[in-house]
Amino acid sequence: MRLLNDLDLRGKRVFIRVDFNVPLKNGVVSDASRVEAAMRTVRYAMQHDARVVLASHLGRPKGKVDPSYSLEPVRKILAAILGKPVHLAPDCVGPETEALVDALQPGDVLLLENLRFHAEEEKNDEAFSRALARLADVYVNDAFGTAHRAHASTVGMVPFVAERAAGFLLKRECEYLSKILQSPPRPVVAILGGAKVSDKIKVIRSLLSRVDTLLIGGAMAYTFLRAQGIATGKSLVEEEQVALATSLLADAKKRGVSLLLPIDHVVAPDTNSPGAAKTVREIPADQVALDIGPASVERFRAAIAKARTIFWNGPLGMFEVPPFDAGTVAIAGAVADADATSVIGGGDSVAAVIRSGRADDISHISTGGGASLEFVEGEPLPGLAALGAA
Repeated sequence: MRLLNDLDLRGKRVFIRVDFNVPLKNGVVSDASRVEAAMRTVRYAMQHDARVVLASHLGRPKGKVDPSYSLEPVRKILAAILGKPVHLAPDCVGPETEALVDALQPGDVLLLENLRFHAEEEKNDEAFSRALARLADVYVNDAFGTAHRAHASTVGMVPFVAERAAGFLLKRECEYLSKILQSPPRPVVAILGGAKVSDKIKVIRSLLSRVDTLLIGGAMAYTFLRAQGIATGKSLVEEEQVALATSLLADAKKRGVSLLLPIDHVVAPDTNSPGAAKTVREIPADQVALDIGPASVERFRAAIAKARTIFWNGPLGMFEVPPFDAGTVAIAGAVADADATSVIGGGDSVAAVIRSGRADDISHISTGGGASLEFVEGEPLPGLAALGAA
């Protein structure tokens, strides 16, 4: 892949695929970190006299125009960050948008309206891809969070643009995630959470060939505990994945990987009863486990403290409901304390680090949870492959 700074951008229409899929609350951006993460690339293009065209999706408008998913709130944040006017095109394709792009002066910025207002974006439709390409002399992908999707703006339009390159954020993501895969300093510790084993089968298998210790929390841990014959009460268990969990446990043992599971649990009668939470070693039949307990935190913390490389994806409990966030927040602190290269991907994992106040102590916080998992799985990401194509 060529990088943005390998190209002469002067006077050219530089189409930058960014990931501005940010959370909104009452029509206002509640977390602008994804916008801020793209600013190095955007500013570089502006400073080198590019005519900058920014394209992103927001939410899931299902291929139709939906004002609640307009990028107007993002435009306001973007203008404030850049300290200059930013206009929002009424659409991402079409004659009016093309005219606005052609009217840009060097250093100007135009934000296109939501790509997913067109169903053709996710379908990677060729005609729509060509329409996007008409807006560009140079294509830059800086949206790692969508690099695992073969959409029109990440793959389809790329062959129809004369020059292509990776942005600085995309480069940084690839560099840090590659450190997990290519001769990482050891010991290597991976932390996986989330609800379902089925969502992370490939990444578990990949990690078992690369790590020294694998820590598993979240609801997915209870499928593994069931595989060991341990009572799980009313906790979420994927019954159809118990045999697979048994196989993965055996594979970890064969490879000499220490696979650690929770040894105590914060439980409640159901997910709507946080006030009834208590810590137990053995889960009663009428209780559901919703977080790892303090003994598990200490067990995990001890493994993390020895690490030189750490990869973490997924919360270790029902993070969105206190007090079931305590385990995840504690592990965030442990990762921040470690003398290690640490890479975190996944919304709740990132939120936990931010809540712990230790985000600055993490080597790299990925902007793409799904993309980071597929990268670590060893899967070729379509958005990256498109940049490397001749």
